[in-house]
Amino acid sequence: MRSFNFFGRLSRAFNDYPSLSRIVVVSTISGGSLLAYAEANRYHGSQGHIAHADATASDGGHALSEVVPKKKKVVLLGTGWAGMSFLKSLKDPTYEVEVVSPRNFFVFTPLLPSVTCGKVEARSIAEPIRNIIRKKNVDISFSEAECIKIDPQNKKIYCRATIDSHSKGEEEFAVDYDYLIIAVGAQVNTFNTPGVVENCHFLKEIDDAQKIRKNVIESFEKASLPSLSDEERKKILHFVIVGGGPTGVEFAAELHDFVNEDLVRLYPKVKDLAKITLLEATDHILNMFDERITNFAESKFGREGIDVKLGSMVTGINENEISTKARGNGKTTSEPYGMVLWSTGVGPRPLIKEFMKQIGQGNRRALATDEWLRVEGFDNIYALGDSATINQRKAMEDIAEIFKKADKDNSGTLTVKEFQETLDDICERYPQVELYLKNKQKRNIVDLVKEAKGDAAKESMELNIEEFKAALSEVDSQMKNLPATAQVANQQGAYLAKCFNRMEECEKNPEGPPRFRGTGRHRFRPFRYKHLGQFAPLGGEQTAAQLPGDWVSIGHSSQWLWYSVYASKQVSWRTRALVVSDWVRRFIFGRDTSGI
Repeated sequence: MRSFNFFGRLSRAFNDYPSLSRIVVVSTISGGSLLAYAEANRYHGSQGHIAHADATASDGGHALSEVVPKKKKVVLLGTGWAGMSFLKSLKDPTYEVEVVSPRNFFVFTPLLPSVTCGKVEARSIAEPIRNIIRKKNVDISFSEAECIKIDPQNKKIYCRATIDSHSKGEEEFAVDYDYLIIAVGAQVNTFNTPGVVENCHFLKEIDDAQKIRKNVIESFEKASLPSLSDEERKKILHFVIVGGGPTGVEFAAELHDFVNEDLVRLYPKVKDLAKITLLEATDHILNMFDERITNFAESKFGREGIDVKLGSMVTGINENEISTKARGNGKTTSEPYGMVLWSTGVGPRPLIKEFMKQIGQGNRRALATDEWLRVEGFDNIYALGDSATINQRKAMEDIAEIFKKADKDNSGTLTVKEFQETLDDICERYPQVELYLKNKQKRNIVDLVKEAKGDAAKESMELNIEEFKAALSEVDSQMKNLPATAQVANQQGAYLAKCFNRMEECEKNPEGPPRFRGTGRHRFRPFRYKHLGQFAPLGGEQTAAQLPGDWVSIGHSSQWLWYSVYASKQVSWRTRALVVSDWVRRFIFGRDTSGI
């Protein structure tokens, strides 16, 4: 009984103070066990705060009469990558944060294809959002609801509860805000193709992955019934993936392994009838990857019997057939299918579409923000992740003001020294300038001046306004929209939280680049995305990895790197342990084929 009480108290301690378990080492030595733990500072700090509060209350209650400044209200819409990253990185307790989302958990979306085929369980990649916010020293609340309207003039949002409370009518409520952060993500883009919504599966949420997994198992069960002909079985076991991006390719690879490593042993009568087709409208799959990866993936899929059809655009889908048109000759074909996964990119959610119409951005694909992630036209509304795109300002729009700032002696020309002193600020404010110098392999500013002046550079290394314009005339060609990936959203959430943590300090001491149109400096440095690489699992325990510095690796070693990175990127030790245990279970027992 004493032993039970001890372990009960120990369990509660780890739950109440998660930092206790951050470094926990359990090892077995000669029949005994050694339990070592560290980092109990948080617990002792909490006790110190409690003791201080008790002392203050007993001291005549003087502290209670002090005026407590009102906290700024931050409303966060969404619990995806951007929202989760913001919550985890926010440290300033002077904010009151309210999170509104129809989903009360965070999903590690890169592992959704693994869920579809039983490699990883759905619960292993989901972390309750309340687990994340309860560990914060910030006043954070959560409402499981969907935002249906944004009222920027009155600083309100209107929400509808997504939980059935058995009350009459739908429960709607309004929430006031001082700052609004929009991180609702995006929905699948169907390009208005007939029949997609009614007949296709998507892969954006956990529910989607579970439906696909159940459908795959049921397809094999149905195809095994004795009353069917071989043609009917082939139709049922024809799996079509539309879209040759990372999600479509990874699902095709996972499905191929699932069928050939697990299902063929359980369904021997139909093992030769299953077919996987991958449709891509462009010339190559994985066209955002290095050409070496693209070529390897296409040849590997060809060897393994995955039918990759390039330049094939889907024109319509009914309950029995999928119709396509060849891009070259325009020839249309139709073929029967059993299941279709639609994975062709993303588009704005209804809330974002409506809000863009309100603020005059109705013809855009995502909310336009500035380099500080503020929605254009608003100082207190931010948009992150797939729901937004950064509208990077062009350097040539401010070229006269930049020249004027750099010409400190008002001589009408810039020396190499003046240009160099200004270049760092230019690169920070306009990141496309740095990309241009890197892509053109310019070693320093002298190379740029020589290119602008040509033969005249031999006589003088000074630039007038026209030569300055010529030197920077092509830099805006390097501007590119950021990809709609988890990596971008994660970095944006962390960046914005850092800005909020330093808001008061940077109001007094701005740390951003100079204002070329105006005086002083910007409060913060603009957001800069740092690409950390990308993976493309190709099945058969082989993965393609493309890392910074044009480093490409394909094979089994990259697969182990994929395991390591995805395990380390889990948002909690709980999900990390569950995901790793799922991988181990799959190696020992195979994938789960229950369809539950």
